[in-house]
Amino acid sequence: MRSVVIVFPGSNRERDMAYALKTITGRPPAMVWYTNTSLPPADLIVLPGGFSYGDYLRAGAIAARAPVIAAVGERARAGVPVLGICNGFQILCEAGLLPGALMRNASLKFICREVHLRVETPESPFTRAYPKRAIIRCPIAHGDGNYRCGDETLAILRGEDRIAFRYVDAAGNPSKEANPNGSVDNIAGILDPRRRVLGMMPHPENLIEPLQGCRDGRPLFEGVAQCLEAVA
Repeated sequence: MRSVVIVFPGSNRERDMAYALKTITGRPPAMVWYTNTSLPPADLIVLPGGFSYGDYLRAGAIAARAPVIAAVGERARAGVPVLGICNGFQILCEAGLLPGALMRNASLKFICREVHLRVETPESPFTRAYPKRAIIRCPIAHGDGNYRCGDETLAILRGEDRIAFRYVDAAGNPSKEANPNGSVDNIAGILDPRRRVLGMMPHPENLIEPLQGCRDGRPLFEGVAQCLEAVA
Protein backbone atom coordinates (compact mmCIF):
# COMPACT_ATOMS: atom_id res chain seq x y z
CA MET A 1 0.00 0.00 0.00
CA ARG A 2 1.43 3.34 -1.08
CA SER A 3 0.69 6.08 1.42
CA VAL A 4 1.36 9.79 1.71
CA VAL A 5 1.62 11.88 4.89
CA ILE A 6 1.12 15.63 4.44
CA VAL A 7 3.37 17.77 6.65
CA PHE A 8 2.54 21.36 7.65
CA PRO A 9 4.46 23.89 9.75
CA GLY A 10 3.48 22.81 13.25
CA SER A 11 2.71 19.16 12.50
CA ASN A 12 4.04 17.01 15.33
CA ARG A 13 2.52 13.56 14.79
CA GLU A 14 3.80 12.89 11.30
CA ARG A 15 6.56 10.56 12.54
CA ASP A 16 4.13 8.61 14.71
CA MET A 17 1.93 8.17 11.66
CA ALA A 18 4.85 7.22 9.41
CA TYR A 19 5.96 4.59 11.95
CA ALA A 20 2.45 3.13 12.16
CA LEU A 21 2.07 2.95 8.39
CA LYS A 22 5.48 1.37 7.86
CA THR A 23 4.95 -1.11 10.70
CA ILE A 24 1.56 -2.26 9.43
CA THR A 25 2.06 -2.09 5.66
CA GLY A 26 5.79 -2.77 5.46
CA ARG A 27 6.26 0.30 3.30
CA PRO A 28 7.26 3.77 4.56
CA PRO A 29 4.99 6.60 3.42
CA ALA A 30 6.07 9.51 1.26
CA MET A 31 6.32 12.64 3.39
CA VAL A 32 4.93 15.57 1.39
CA TRP A 33 5.53 19.21 2.38
CA TYR A 34 2.52 21.54 2.39
CA THR A 35 3.86 23.79 -0.43
CA ASN A 36 3.67 20.98 -2.99
CA THR A 37 0.96 21.38 -5.60
CA SER A 38 0.95 17.71 -6.63
CA LEU A 39 1.13 14.34 -4.91
CA PRO A 40 2.96 11.13 -5.78
CA PRO A 41 0.90 8.01 -6.56
CA ALA A 42 -0.89 6.98 -3.36
CA ASP A 43 -3.50 4.53 -2.13
CA LEU A 44 -3.98 6.46 1.12
CA ILE A 45 -3.44 10.11 2.06
CA VAL A 46 -3.04 11.08 5.72
CA LEU A 47 -3.21 14.50 7.37
CA PRO A 48 -1.57 13.95 10.78
CA GLY A 49 -2.01 15.64 14.13
CA GLY A 50 -0.26 18.71 15.46
CA PHE A 51 -0.78 22.44 15.55
CA SER A 52 -0.44 23.70 11.99
CA TYR A 53 0.43 27.40 12.05
CA GLY A 54 0.10 27.32 15.82
CA ASP A 55 -3.73 27.08 15.48
CA TYR A 56 -3.68 30.77 14.51
CA LEU A 57 -7.12 32.14 13.55
CA ARG A 58 -8.79 28.72 14.01
CA ALA A 59 -7.30 25.26 14.28
CA GLY A 60 -6.64 24.07 10.72
CA ALA A 61 -7.93 27.25 9.06
CA ILE A 62 -4.65 28.34 7.44
CA ALA A 63 -3.47 24.82 6.58
CA ALA A 64 -6.78 24.21 4.78
CA ARG A 65 -5.68 26.86 2.27
CA ALA A 66 -2.21 25.45 1.70
CA PRO A 67 -1.23 24.63 -1.90
CA VAL A 68 -1.25 20.86 -1.31
CA ILE A 69 -4.90 20.79 -0.20
CA ALA A 70 -6.18 21.28 -3.74
CA ALA A 71 -4.34 18.09 -4.73
CA VAL A 72 -5.70 16.27 -1.67
CA GLY A 73 -9.23 17.32 -2.60
CA GLU A 74 -8.73 16.18 -6.19
CA ARG A 75 -7.54 12.73 -5.05
CA ALA A 76 -10.40 12.49 -2.54
CA ARG A 77 -12.94 13.21 -5.28
CA ALA A 78 -11.28 10.49 -7.36
CA GLY A 79 -11.94 8.01 -4.54
CA VAL A 80 -8.54 7.80 -2.85
CA PRO A 81 -9.06 7.25 0.92
CA VAL A 82 -8.10 10.27 3.03
CA LEU A 83 -7.55 10.08 6.79
CA GLY A 84 -7.38 13.18 8.98
CA ILE A 85 -6.31 12.69 12.60
CA CYS A 86 -6.74 15.48 15.19
CA ASN A 87 -5.36 18.56 13.40
CA GLY A 88 -5.97 16.64 10.19
CA PHE A 89 -9.68 16.39 11.09
CA GLN A 90 -9.73 20.12 11.73
CA ILE A 91 -8.11 20.78 8.35
CA LEU A 92 -10.55 18.52 6.50
CA CYS A 93 -13.49 20.40 8.01
CA GLU A 94 -11.96 23.81 7.27
CA ALA A 95 -11.27 22.70 3.69
CA GLY A 96 -14.88 21.59 3.19
CA LEU A 97 -14.00 17.92 2.68
CA LEU A 98 -16.02 17.10 5.81
CA PRO A 99 -18.97 19.00 7.31
CA GLY A 100 -18.98 20.86 10.62
CA ALA A 101 -16.18 22.46 12.59
CA LEU A 102 -13.90 21.75 15.54
CA MET A 103 -14.16 24.30 18.35
CA ARG A 104 -12.45 24.84 21.70
CA ASN A 105 -12.96 22.06 24.21
CA ALA A 106 -15.96 22.76 26.45
CA SER A 107 -13.60 22.85 29.44
CA LEU A 108 -11.38 25.42 27.65
CA LYS A 109 -8.46 23.19 28.65
CA PHE A 110 -6.05 21.06 26.64
CA ILE A 111 -6.81 17.37 27.24
CA CYS A 112 -4.25 14.58 26.92
CA ARG A 113 -5.39 11.15 28.06
CA GLU A 114 -6.83 7.86 26.89
CA VAL A 115 -10.53 7.52 26.10
CA HIS A 116 -12.92 4.80 24.99
CA LEU A 117 -14.54 4.88 21.57
CA ARG A 118 -17.44 2.91 20.14
CA VAL A 119 -17.23 1.90 16.49
CA GLU A 120 -20.56 3.05 15.05
CA THR A 121 -20.28 1.63 11.54
CA PRO A 122 -18.08 -0.99 9.85
CA GLU A 123 -19.11 0.40 6.45
CA SER A 124 -15.90 2.19 5.46
CA PRO A 125 -12.33 1.22 4.56
CA PHE A 126 -11.23 2.58 7.94
CA THR A 127 -13.69 0.72 10.16
CA ARG A 128 -14.30 -2.50 8.24
CA ALA A 129 -11.87 -4.51 10.40
CA TYR A 130 -13.76 -3.64 13.60
CA PRO A 131 -17.00 -5.31 14.69
CA LYS A 132 -19.91 -2.88 14.80
CA ARG A 133 -20.25 -1.28 18.25
CA ALA A 134 -16.82 -2.57 19.28
CA ILE A 135 -15.39 -0.66 22.25
CA ILE A 136 -11.77 0.38 21.75
CA ARG A 137 -9.18 2.41 23.62
CA CYS A 138 -7.57 5.43 21.97
CA PRO A 139 -5.44 8.40 23.14
CA ILE A 140 -6.48 12.02 22.67
CA ALA A 141 -4.36 15.18 22.83
CA HIS A 142 -6.16 18.35 21.79
CA GLY A 143 -7.49 21.73 22.83
CA ASP A 144 -9.90 22.17 19.90
CA GLY A 145 -11.70 18.85 19.64
CA ASN A 146 -15.28 19.95 20.24
CA TYR A 147 -17.08 18.83 17.07
CA ARG A 148 -20.02 21.07 16.19
CA CYS A 149 -22.54 21.05 13.36
CA GLY A 150 -26.07 22.23 12.72
CA ASP A 151 -29.14 20.10 13.39
CA GLU A 152 -29.64 19.40 9.68
CA THR A 153 -26.06 18.19 9.25
CA LEU A 154 -26.31 16.06 12.37
CA ALA A 155 -29.50 14.45 11.07
CA ILE A 156 -27.73 13.66 7.78
CA LEU A 157 -24.72 12.14 9.57
CA ARG A 158 -27.02 9.96 11.63
CA GLY A 159 -29.35 9.04 8.79
CA GLU A 160 -26.54 8.15 6.38
CA ASP A 161 -24.61 6.14 8.99
CA ARG A 162 -21.63 8.49 8.69
CA ILE A 163 -20.71 8.75 12.36
CA ALA A 164 -17.65 6.51 12.55
CA PHE A 165 -16.79 6.76 16.25
CA ARG A 166 -18.41 8.08 19.44
CA TYR A 167 -16.87 8.78 22.82
CA VAL A 168 -18.19 6.27 25.36
CA ASP A 169 -17.38 4.92 28.79
CA ALA A 170 -15.73 1.53 29.31
CA ALA A 171 -19.15 -0.15 29.17
CA GLY A 172 -19.94 1.46 25.80
CA ASN A 173 -22.34 4.16 26.98
CA PRO A 174 -22.08 7.57 25.20
CA SER A 175 -22.56 9.57 28.40
CA LYS A 176 -21.79 13.22 29.09
CA GLU A 177 -19.04 12.09 31.47
CA ALA A 178 -17.43 10.05 28.69
CA ASN A 179 -17.36 13.04 26.35
CA PRO A 180 -13.93 14.69 26.85
CA ASN A 181 -14.50 17.86 24.83
CA GLY A 182 -18.23 18.54 24.54
CA SER A 183 -18.66 17.27 20.97
CA VAL A 184 -22.26 17.17 19.79
CA ASP A 185 -23.74 13.66 20.09
CA ASN A 186 -20.42 12.42 21.54
CA ILE A 187 -18.98 12.39 18.01
CA ALA A 188 -15.31 11.43 17.78
CA GLY A 189 -15.09 10.81 14.03
CA ILE A 190 -17.16 11.20 10.85
CA LEU A 191 -17.15 10.07 7.22
CA ASP A 192 -17.82 11.93 3.99
CA PRO A 193 -20.81 10.89 1.81
CA ARG A 194 -18.70 8.42 -0.19
CA ARG A 195 -17.24 6.95 3.02
CA ARG A 196 -13.69 7.43 1.70
CA VAL A 197 -12.72 10.39 3.90
CA LEU A 198 -12.49 9.94 7.67
CA GLY A 199 -11.80 12.67 10.19
CA MET A 200 -11.32 11.79 13.86
CA MET A 201 -9.82 13.52 16.89
CA PRO A 202 -8.30 10.50 18.73
CA HIS A 203 -4.94 9.02 17.69
CA PRO A 204 -5.18 5.35 16.61
CA GLU A 205 -1.59 5.48 15.35
CA ASN A 206 -0.42 5.56 18.97
CA LEU A 207 -1.93 2.19 19.89
CA ILE A 208 -0.75 -0.29 17.26
CA GLU A 209 1.51 -2.68 19.19
CA PRO A 210 1.67 -4.20 22.71
CA LEU A 211 4.58 -1.95 23.73
CA GLN A 212 2.15 0.98 23.54
CA GLY A 213 -0.35 -0.68 25.86
CA CYS A 214 -2.66 -2.36 23.35
CA ARG A 215 -3.32 -2.71 19.62
CA ASP A 216 -6.80 -1.19 19.40
CA GLY A 217 -5.73 1.32 16.75
CA ARG A 218 -4.17 -1.26 14.44
CA PRO A 219 -7.37 -2.56 12.76
CA LEU A 220 -8.07 0.91 11.35
CA PHE A 221 -4.92 0.76 9.21
CA GLU A 222 -5.22 -2.95 8.53
CA GLY A 223 -8.76 -2.42 7.28
CA VAL A 224 -7.65 0.17 4.75
CA ALA A 225 -4.85 -2.08 3.53
CA GLN A 226 -7.21 -5.07 3.20
CA CYS A 227 -9.76 -2.98 1.34
CA LEU A 228 -7.18 -1.80 -1.17
CA GLU A 229 -5.80 -5.32 -1.61
CA ALA A 230 -9.30 -6.60 -2.34
CA VAL A 231 -9.76 -3.98 -5.07
CA ALA A 232 -6.32 -4.50 -6.63
